[in-house]
Amino acid sequence: MTFQSLPYDPRPLTATEARLEAIYAAAKLGLKGDTLALAAGMTPTEYRRLCQMDPIAEYAEQKGRADGEHEMATVLHDAARAGDSKAALEVLRYAHGWAAKQAIEVSIDQKISITAALEQAQHRVIELAATETLDASETP
Repeated sequence: MTFQSLPYDPRPLTATEARLEAIYAAAKLGLKGDTLALAAGMTPTEYRRLCQMDPIAEYAEQKGRADGEHEMATVLHDAARAGDSKAALEVLRYAHGWAAKQAIEVSIDQKISITAALEQAQHRVIELAATETLDASETP
């Protein structure tokens, strides 16, 4: 078997406007890491290298994430203002750290007497001893 040479032409890594727009759009949709790189038309290695060489690429990702989160927060707030109670609860939980009270009230109106508890325990011990004595006397 013969080995065939595969032509390799490295792609230039520059933060072109089209590449930054692709990074921004993928980040705005919520994509991260390797998925973001692939959606932006780069390999994950190329994307990491581009972020190291040119910080504007990382800025495009951060800006895309911020704009995507802002857009969704606006949608939730608008729905909550329009009367959607589920949307209002999600805004309260996520943005404001709110949690519904989950209180359980237990009230027991019974007094515990230590002397009465000791007397009951002593009666049980006496009954157990009497039972063991009867069992021992019945066996030949």
